[in-house]
Amino acid sequence: MIKVSVIVTVYNDEAHLRKCLDSLLAQTLEEIEIIAVDDGSTDSSADILKEYQGKSAKLICVEKENGGVSDARNCGLSYATGEYVGFVDSDDYADPDMFQVMYEKAAERGSDIVECNLHHTYVDFEDTETMAKYYTPEELLCFGRYVVWNKIFRRAWLAGIEVRFPYGLICEEVSFISMLVPYIGSYDYVDAAPIHYVQRRESQNNAGLEKTMNTFKVLKGIVAFYKEKGFYERYRTELEFLYARILLCSTFTRMCLIPDRRLRKKALGQNFWELSEAFPDWRKNRILKMEKSRNAVYMKMQNKATYKISCAILPPLLRLKSRFGHTPA
Repeated sequence: MIKVSVIVTVYNDEAHLRKCLDSLLAQTLEEIEIIAVDDGSTDSSADILKEYQGKSAKLICVEKENGGVSDARNCGLSYATGEYVGFVDSDDYADPDMFQVMYEKAAERGSDIVECNLHHTYVDFEDTETMAKYYTPEELLCFGRYVVWNKIFRRAWLAGIEVRFPYGLICEEVSFISMLVPYIGSYDYVDAAPIHYVQRRESQNNAGLEKTMNTFKVLKGIVAFYKEKGFYERYRTELEFLYARILLCSTFTRMCLIPDRRLRKKALGQNFWELSEAFPDWRKNRILKMEKSRNAVYMKMQNKATYKISCAILPPLLRLKSRFGHTPA
């Protein structure tokens, strides 16, 4: 019986793919399958996958037309046969015991989801991100770590819910995990940090503007899902906090890095409008008022006037920081 199916989405990643595959094929968990989905690569990634498929029966290679990471992950899910399913990006890599440690915890607890800590890996530096542990749906919706590559999910449970990644949008992991939250019965953690999230400096350009603006579609889709399934009233306060957290923190930061001043100004203006349109009284949010984190303090400061000041001051500072941070891998 396959205990864990690991889905790897691959698109034009010939420079890093071998290290990722080597780390997965070296897993100490014997009952594992690696499902590599080639999402229409035009470099030598497909050849590398064929080479590695000849080395190990654990590797299953799937070819498809390019549809983006969400479509590739959904495709991989349709091939998975394991008791649990995990995701690894092709430019990251895992320690040999990653999936054994996580599966043992899942088997012991009967978990729907098990999460681990992670390393941020640069060429010249590595740090460990250790998150607080949250267990209730309300906590997870507000403060959970919205990535899938440091988790395993019970496949039968996942199939029963029928939640999938949204096609063609960024923030797809926010959509996927937030829609799972109301159904979670058991959420558990391991203290290890066996996954290496490799940091790469992306060139700053305006091409990502449309994708960044798609964050609004993702958040609207989450709210629509909660209303459709009858969860909205129960989780309205948490959804309001999540909306503010995403738009005022991560999305705001991405928009600040848009080089074109006119496009940046347009994006930042719509960002605040979208938040105020969805939740006009977001500044009165009960959870936000109680929070004392650095991000929460910053969020509480934002209103129409202070947001304009932030839009003027922070873009050059954030762009400077992105240029002179740790050396990326």
